[in-house]
Amino acid sequence: MEERQSVFKKIENSFEMFMFWSRWVQAPMYTGLIIGAFLYLYKFFQELYHVFEFTTIWDDNQMMLGILALVDISMVMNLVVMVTIGGYSIFTSKIDVEHHEDKPLWLEDLDAGQLKIKLSTSLASISGVQLLKTFINYREAEYKQDTEAVIIEIVIHMVFITSALLLSQTEKITHSYKHGQHAVLPDEEGDGNEEEKSEEKKES
Repeated sequence: MEERQSVFKKIENSFEMFMFWSRWVQAPMYTGLIIGAFLYLYKFFQELYHVFEFTTIWDDNQMMLGILALVDISMVMNLVVMVTIGGYSIFTSKIDVEHHEDKPLWLEDLDAGQLKIKLSTSLASISGVQLLKTFINYREAEYKQDTEAVIIEIVIHMVFITSALLLSQTEKITHSYKHGQHAVLPDEEGDGNEEEKSEEKKES
């Protein structure tokens, strides 16, 4: 009987180690995101070249749209970096950069909940840039007929903002509940000890 239990325990341990190892399945995806970031970097310089090329013939609105395109690409790049580094350090393997002088500030106390909030706020910011580009285009006469598309973009932007607010509020409640539990437990133990001590004094 004991031999059978030991065999089952070995099988269970082997399966659990296999499951734990399976987290490395995500590593090729993060590698693909890094490759995609380099490709997007090429797109950035391509847009920058167009801005330089048409500086003399573009008006203010077209120039603003060109700059916003660069801002949009940089914000998407920030999103890719957060998903790659944050996701890897949380779900795959810890990155030992605690004492590195160039450690980004957003990596401080980063967990799955904080990563979701940062991603949702980044999506809301990207949506805001897209909405600003739409508003600039809307000034032109040929775009003024497309009011429904502008309203849809506003609704999408508000959905991103609302989801970011809800996620941050949920995370705040969760953290306060956890910290509240840790704070209450020692007090409760202390109160219990004080009551016991007072009873002992009365008996004596």
